[in-house]
Amino acid sequence: MLDAAPPPLVQVENLKMYFPIHTGVLRRHTGDVKAVDGVSFAIPQGETLGLVGESGCGKSTVGRALLRLYEPTAGRVVIDGEDVASLSPEKLRQKRPTMQMVFQDPQASLNPRMTLAQIIGEPLSEHTGQSPQQQMQRIFELMDQVGLNRRFANRYPHEFSGGQRQRIGIARALALNPKFIVCDEPIAALDVSIQAQVVNLLEDLQDRLGLTYLFISHDLSMVRHLASRVAVMYLGRIAELSPRDALYARPLHPYAEALLSAVNEPDPSLARRQRIILKGDVPSPANPPKGCNFCTRCPKVFDLCRAVKPELSEVEPGRFVACHLYSETKPAAGSTGGTEATEHNQQGVTQ
Repeated sequence: MLDAAPPPLVQVENLKMYFPIHTGVLRRHTGDVKAVDGVSFAIPQGETLGLVGESGCGKSTVGRALLRLYEPTAGRVVIDGEDVASLSPEKLRQKRPTMQMVFQDPQASLNPRMTLAQIIGEPLSEHTGQSPQQQMQRIFELMDQVGLNRRFANRYPHEFSGGQRQRIGIARALALNPKFIVCDEPIAALDVSIQAQVVNLLEDLQDRLGLTYLFISHDLSMVRHLASRVAVMYLGRIAELSPRDALYARPLHPYAEALLSAVNEPDPSLARRQRIILKGDVPSPANPPKGCNFCTRCPKVFDLCRAVKPELSEVEPGRFVACHLYSETKPAAGSTGGTEATEHNQQGVTQ
């Protein structure tokens, strides 16, 4: 008899993060910015889930809500068997070593008044009872792991390059031996030549330490290199969640298809995907469309899309899509977008 598969390290269920809108002299609550509106996914131990989408879609908010840097409005976030969203402040403090974050801007996320040793050693001072000598030994070990010279221990952040500062941030995140790390666009503020170094470092650390990543990025080429599965977000919701190779070869959701059509292919002989230009602007998260969030810009929209919000459901083994084109209620032949979409999907399967 086969053993049951272990539960995923991270399980997110219907996560919502609303920011209230207060207007008028009396500052009445008149609405909400729905930055994250019902996101669900799971990450098995040792894997990397890429979270992609255009600016303002809620990617970074998801990462911060997972770690309770923001208080979630609703939903469950189970990390290593505990629901982080419902933990008391003291229990949450005890849980912090399990989950850490690497921030987007290495300059802004490091205290300019602290030396490298003080920055990396701060988590050790807060969460362990190690002596100063033990802490210093651990700091040196972490510096070795991320490729920083031990002679730099007493230097300040402004004395380092962007890539080195990001390595400091990674070392700080590793200090307490976490199981899960949220990487919030860790390479966005770096030069292209440095980006590859940081990504290779993250991969090497994952292989050696068995880390689990949520890798948030708008760089689809880098996500393809690092992630095993990819979730595509649009206006606070996940449009498609698929294995990496399947998504990049044949995206199912119209938004994922448009997004991936913008990825440059270095080999011209392989650049067969036609560029899809979306019309219109992204709706406001304070006033999303009644039906599908993408219905105002979708080239395959039909009547149902404007009335009913699609749920994320499995349409192929391991592939989840929130789109009425793949639901039981499909558009009738001759309706706007339906026939063309069906033909397009059939062509995508045969290509």
